[in-house]
Amino acid sequence: MSNKIKIGISIGDVNGIGLEVILKTLSENRILDYCTPIVYGHTKVASYHRKALGLSDFVFNVINSADAANPKKANLINCWEEDVKIDLGVSNETGGKYALLSLEKATDDLINGNIDALVTAPINKHNIQSDTFNFPGHTEYLQERSGSDDVLMFLISEDIRVGVVTGHIPITEVSSSITKDKIVKKLVMMNESLKKDFWVEKPKIAVLGLNPHAGDNGLLGKEEADIIAPAIQEAFDKGVICFGPYPADGFFGNGGYKQFDAVLAMYHDQGLIPFKTIAFSTGVNYSAGLKIIRTSPDHGTGYDIAGKNLADPTSFIEAVFAATHIVKNRREQEELLKNQLRSGGKIIETAADMKDDAN
Repeated sequence: MSNKIKIGISIGDVNGIGLEVILKTLSENRILDYCTPIVYGHTKVASYHRKALGLSDFVFNVINSADAANPKKANLINCWEEDVKIDLGVSNETGGKYALLSLEKATDDLINGNIDALVTAPINKHNIQSDTFNFPGHTEYLQERSGSDDVLMFLISEDIRVGVVTGHIPITEVSSSITKDKIVKKLVMMNESLKKDFWVEKPKIAVLGLNPHAGDNGLLGKEEADIIAPAIQEAFDKGVICFGPYPADGFFGNGGYKQFDAVLAMYHDQGLIPFKTIAFSTGVNYSAGLKIIRTSPDHGTGYDIAGKNLADPTSFIEAVFAATHIVKNRREQEELLKNQLRSGGKIIETAADMKDDAN
């Protein structure tokens, strides 16, 4: 039991659907077969949402620290002492304040190794802003807290995986933000994540163009010829099996994504609109390339349905399973590498390579 994976869970905006999907997820007993969940919040806030959902039989195991977690129960750590006024469906300072307190405590434990991974419930990117949180979202916050040089927003599901070169920036800044070096870095990160985190032996990656029809041979833009194509070639020379640039509309319209292990889009909506169309209820947002492991559901705070018992927990459940799966893959890779070194054999780059070598 001591090696059972500990998954920390931040509660997000207390006025949104975060705690609803958390409670519905943890009410599924099968979760406890795979991991030990630890929620960072407060018992009174959780009880408010539990009563609103009619989950009278569900009870948290309240603990003071992650090392006291009971592997057979859903655990909760109180992150503040005062009472909190809940206004379901309302965006206000209270929602942002306590979302941040939950996130800070959970991130502290993640960085210090007290938990193995973090699943974040949705925040409101506006009301959470403060002196200690001045970021476009979770991804950038966790990048800085973990001391990571770069991060890839990687949307994952069984049917499709999509990463983006530029994330939460205005569309007017996208073109000027795309460089050859940035595309190459994202491709290398995506390739490494597919191997290390998902055990894809030889990842095949598609790269989208920026302009309509991928520039139409320069008629509709030159970024494809001047930046994207050279980046694809450089990444290919580094060992990344990647192709493109493809026109985004036709690529998704004719099912071209099914021929690849992942797709690199140039900007947020170019990648996320088709992803959410294909895998909205099951999609997971994974922050690839970080020193830590973090996933989240592929939806927002859902103020319009908060407190109405309408929120679908599927994406959150998938986020918990994805985090657990990635931790397990990394652990197995580390163990395989140790065994390889102890046996005096050559060092193989990835666990997937090790499996292939053994065959």
